[in-house]
Amino acid sequence: MKTLNKFLIVIGILVLIIASYFVITNFIITGRVIVTYHTQAICDENNVCQDYEIYCDDGVLIKITPINGAIIQNVENWTDPRGIDGNKLC
Repeated sequence: MKTLNKFLIVIGILVLIIASYFVITNFIITGRVIVTYHTQAICDENNVCQDYEIYCDDGVLIKITPINGAIIQNVENWTDPRGIDGNKLC
C-alpha cells in the first residue's frame, strides 16, 4: 500500500510539472494571457434577459454568442439587482 501511495504522489507531481510547463511555455511564446470565457445575462428595455457566452482577451470583447433556450421575461416593474453595466462585458 505504501508503494502505491508513493507511486500516486510521483505521478501527481509529474502531471503538475507537465501542466505547469505548458502554461508557462504558452505565456512566454504568446506574451499574453489566454482568452477568458464567462456567461452573462443581458437584459433589454422590456426586461427580457438572454444568457450569452462572452469571450474576452485582455479586456477586449472577442466573441459573444447567445445560449439557446436561456432566456427569461421578467415582470414589468423588475429592475436588475446586479448593477451590471451592459456596455462593459469584459
